[in-house]
Amino acid sequence: MIRRIIAFTLLLALLSSILSKLFVYAEFKSNQAYIAATLCENRDRPELNCEGKCYLMKKLKDAEDKEKKQENQTQKKASVDLFFLNETAAPALVITVPAKKKPSIQKFELPEFNREIAHPPSLSC
Repeated sequence: MIRRIIAFTLLLALLSSILSKLFVYAEFKSNQAYIAATLCENRDRPELNCEGKCYLMKKLKDAEDKEKKQENQTQKKASVDLFFLNETAAPALVITVPAKKKPSIQKFELPEFNREIAHPPSLSC
């Protein structure tokens, strides 16, 4: 049950960032008459036939800038560093997180392989 709630919450978070432009456009269409009459920059010049589209473009640009800003913040928060620990040259993956949590170190070791040369079985009649 909790997994479904978490999955649904994550899905909503992803969809809200993807559909932000759709929400802006839907809000514009529902209030277009009010926007054209009061908020439009070109309401004094009816020959342009703006009808609030300048306001819509401004809001879409703001939504896009906000989306890029959030993307840059998430890239800064989660960075992955790969370096070698010990003399055995085993790579370790360190995930850097905000200062509230300690970084977790995960060691990576390659499995040992049999180094003998494989030969096909001999046929004796």
